[in-house]
Amino acid sequence: MGNPSILARLVAAGLLPVLWGVLVSWWTPRGPGTGTEALVSIAVSLTVGLAAGWLTRSRWAMLAVPVLFVAAVEVVRMRLRGPTVDAPHLSGFGFIALLLGRGLHGLFTMLPLLVGAAYGAAVARRGDPSAVRRPVWQWAGRITTGLLAVVLVLVGVAVALPARTEPIPGGVAELTTVRSGDRDLGLMVRGARPDVPVLLFVPGAPGSSEIGSVRRHLAGLEQHFVVATLERRGAAKSWAAFAPSSTFTLDSEVADVLAVTEHLRQRFTREKVYLVAHSGGSIVGVTAVQRRPELFAAYVGVGQAVSLDDADRSQYADTIAWARRTGRADLADQLTDLGPPPYPDMYTYEPLLANEAGAFDFDRTGAGEGRGGAVENLDVPEYTLLEKVHALSGIFDGWDVLYPRMQDVDLRTQVRELAVPVWLVDGAHEVPGRLTLLAQWHAQLRAPRKERVVLEGAGHRSLFERPTEFTALLTRVLGETRSAGV
Repeated sequence: MGNPSILARLVAAGLLPVLWGVLVSWWTPRGPGTGTEALVSIAVSLTVGLAAGWLTRSRWAMLAVPVLFVAAVEVVRMRLRGPTVDAPHLSGFGFIALLLGRGLHGLFTMLPLLVGAAYGAAVARRGDPSAVRRPVWQWAGRITTGLLAVVLVLVGVAVALPARTEPIPGGVAELTTVRSGDRDLGLMVRGARPDVPVLLFVPGAPGSSEIGSVRRHLAGLEQHFVVATLERRGAAKSWAAFAPSSTFTLDSEVADVLAVTEHLRQRFTREKVYLVAHSGGSIVGVTAVQRRPELFAAYVGVGQAVSLDDADRSQYADTIAWARRTGRADLADQLTDLGPPPYPDMYTYEPLLANEAGAFDFDRTGAGEGRGGAVENLDVPEYTLLEKVHALSGIFDGWDVLYPRMQDVDLRTQVRELAVPVWLVDGAHEVPGRLTLLAQWHAQLRAPRKERVVLEGAGHRSLFERPTEFTALLTRVLGETRSAGV
């Protein structure tokens, strides 16, 4: 029978990473959302690795400890949904999701576990006469472990650098959070003066972040409004607020918009707030206005969604036609085999999403924003390094969870009247099927005042592609609503 003390040490060494994995799965199931969470993850993982390595007195702990940790994490978080936590998928989106999810999580947990286990085992074996000495391998191991430790230090320093927004003398400029239910949502608030009207901007895709786009392209609005840019649940600054999959719904998103609106009204002592919503966020925005019209001075929908199901079916047909017309037979066959949407998850939508920019491309000469969309606007100081990564992973998981649940929304039947002035803004090069649906809804919509505006030379992200024209429109909206006594 083996030595009881050795057996006890091995059991303890195995339990430590398993227990840490269970705790991590409860605390940060999709990975750290803030720099503080990342640093704590690194520190605890390093400590667990050191302890486990010392208990085993074996370099095999470098392999065993991370494996036990990963097994515990994956088992506990099986209840979650989203590309960054689901089983790996063999596709372009699947590779990106693997890097954004498990790859990033591994930097803050598996890497320090490995480094800690290596140093813990080395300390325990020092002076042990029974240890086998192989100088070449010993020095190779030390060099490798040292390099990994340097990488770990650099990662810690990188995530510790805080985000900031440039001050506005005499105005308001801050990065803050707002409580909605049991979650904290990120919010950027900027305005040249605190006494001007308040405008709340709701980004497009679920889990999306547009702080960089607003800062780069719509700074002109800060002269006329206090501009509050919301980070939807799962977005860069709201990653830790990603709701459990079962509670991430249209109703929860609407509740977030209403909670932030109430916060802004109280903070700036305003009776009403101007609401601007883009793309998929426009369904959330319209629903919020429908439920609580007394909170809003006007609604501006940009790239307004009307029926996701009908829009996707039209886009599906147009994409197949484009693929055949341009010699992309493989894509046409792939889409034909899939059949028309709706689909159950993001990976099934991948052929449509990955080819939208190509199938509906246009001349972007003079555009404020290029083909890269939100991605090309990440290089602003308002994001930490970790938040820049979550700006992408949030869209993946948020879209995958929420988008299929919104397929039964159709504003043509569900929202026939809004009790506030409405402006609906499109780019002239918007996806044709979306323009048709918007025209149908606009024709039947009843509102105190309604107007469709088309921005020439722009596509789906018209407010960022033609920011000067969009800022001028919002200035006109402000003047018209004020003169009407709204």
